Amino acid sequence: MDLGITGRKALVTGADSGIGWNTARLLLEEGATVVISDRDPERLEAAAARLSADEGRLHAFAADITKVDDLRELHEKTQGAVGDIDILVQCAGVTGAQGLFHEIDDEGWTSTLEVDLLGPVRLVREFLPDLRTGEWGRLVLTASEDALQPYDDELPYCAAKAGVMSFAKGLSRSYAQEGLLVNTVGPAFINTPMTDAMMAKRADERGSSVEEAIESFLDEERPYMELKRRGEPEEVANVIVFLCSDRASFVNGSNYRVDSGSVATI
Repeated sequence: MDLGITGRKALVTGADSGIGWNTARLLLEEGATVVISDRDPERLEAAAARLSADEGRLHAFAADITKVDDLRELHEKTQGAVGDIDILVQCAGVTGAQGLFHEIDDEGWTSTLEVDLLGPVRLVREFLPDLRTGEWGRLVLTASEDALQPYDDELPYCAAKAGVMSFAKGLSRSYAQEGLLVNTVGPAFINTPMTDAMMAKRADERGSSVEEAIESFLDEERPYMELKRRGEPEEVANVIVFLCSDRASFVNGSNYRVDSGSVATI
């Protein structure tokens, strides 16, 4: 299927691994020019080396989305490399502070919200002028099942992702008539470095293997994930790239769950 994004210019953050990296790969396969970004320059360079693209269609610039100066520099470098972007995909994020509410202090809340909510806000503020210039734009923010179905041991993350969904919905009402469509995806328990770390910690706490930790997590914490496995990053990236495409020309202000049924309500 031709997604109609050949020649479009995209920026993908959180792209050194997982969902972001696979999104960049699929956008490149669809003919887009792609800028990838993440915090660690060495990891980002290695991620770029694993991607294949014609000369001039792939660029990699390190930046921390929590830092305004980093984002300004990222914008300048992106402008110099490709000009105004048409597509912005925000995948950078952290699990953040975990524990029951009474166990998490202000720093735990602040550090989580700084990355998972204010990071997307600052990123969009910096690049919104690009997305408003061409009468065609796509913005996809990564939310989570946790935004709709909060868990008591990671409330800062849940609150941040609910904020991302509300932020995206508001943006979708402001700019649609200019041609900019804004949506979110809501993954659940995807096979990424973030959930790898969660499962390694769970395995250590329980004295079990990582495989046993994953199985017990699915049984005890995510009983509505009917496929009984972690999702693969590409399975989320497929939906993101659809939302970035001409095929999603009437999709705006929506959240697409990619969660194996994890969210129990309709």
